Amino acid sequence: MSHHFSAADLSRIIEMAWEDRTPFEAIEQLYGLSEPALIKLMRRELKAGSFRLWRARVSGRNTKHLKLRNPAISRAYCPTQYKR
Repeated sequence: MSHHFSAADLSRIIEMAWEDRTPFEAIEQLYGLSEPALIKLMRRELKAGSFRLWRARVSGRNTKHLKLRNPAISRAYCPTQYKR
């Protein structure tokens, strides 16, 4: 399944993928990208070194998978992450 995203959506997807507390399931719910599809998108959109850093960062990270996440964490991001 091929997805075509606007530049703004693509930027937001990449931002969410880098965020530690945004689970893959949230990206799938919002944009319809499964984890394997997101990995393909990241491989295509990032430079090779950046992709390797991202994969190393998210591989096995509990907060990127809802099933592995501590049930006490119900938010997708830190309350102080976004400035008001």
